[in-house]
Amino acid sequence: MVYVIALAGKGGTGKTTLAGFTIDYLVEKKLGPVLAVDADPNSNLNNVLGLDVEFTLGQIREEVRDDEKLPAGMTKADYLNFMVQQAIVEGNGYDLLVMGRPEGLGCYCFVNGVLREVTDKLSDSYSFLVVDNEAGLEHLSRRTTKKVDLMFAVSECSKRGIDAAYRVKTLIEELKLDVKELFLIVNRVPKEGMSEELLEYIKSYNIPFAGFVPLDNGIYEYDNAGIPLLNLPKDNAAVKAYRDILDKILLPRITTKK
Repeated sequence: MVYVIALAGKGGTGKTTLAGFTIDYLVEKKLGPVLAVDADPNSNLNNVLGLDVEFTLGQIREEVRDDEKLPAGMTKADYLNFMVQQAIVEGNGYDLLVMGRPEGLGCYCFVNGVLREVTDKLSDSYSFLVVDNEAGLEHLSRRTTKKVDLMFAVSECSKRGIDAAYRVKTLIEELKLDVKELFLIVNRVPKEGMSEELLEYIKSYNIPFAGFVPLDNGIYEYDNAGIPLLNLPKDNAAVKAYRDILDKILLPRITTKK
């Protein structure tokens, strides 16, 4: 059964970058095939990975709303299944599927239902599913994503960021989402480190703290130069710190699973 890892948090916290690092980590460990899902409407996981995306599930969803556009002899469900297969982008040791923008006006219940069924079947072909979520966890709330084994709530280094990460926890509880474990990661921590006050603030929310990732100019330099962040050297401070977190939190869980 696929092991689902999700990253959530408000925009601008660097969760997409960490999702890319997670995929790279899993591929390097050679623990099984990986499917990456970019579930953020502001899709840019492909840029982190260095992949081009031709079309998204959102575009497929729009296209099949009109039955007249369906190829002759194909049902809507068959065509959706075919198009999802076409939307998969093959990376180096993993595949990528981009959800794209949310729905427009009108009912999408049937299309969403078929997409959920197709993506569920698809993910069963993989050992790991890595989901870069939108801030509001809408895909999870619509059940267009399976249960989650491990979720990282990614925060910036501020009380406001911690507040936003806590809202992820409350949303999971309110919507009764199937998330087995939730950990907090504080990203882009300045060289001075985290203050005692902020650490106490984190404790007050009672979210298990996985660790922090330092602010690193290398990430900005690669981003601004249009270089995929997976090309960062493994001894880059941010990459190394995040991999240490995965060694501590993720690796024991997935190796036990196998």
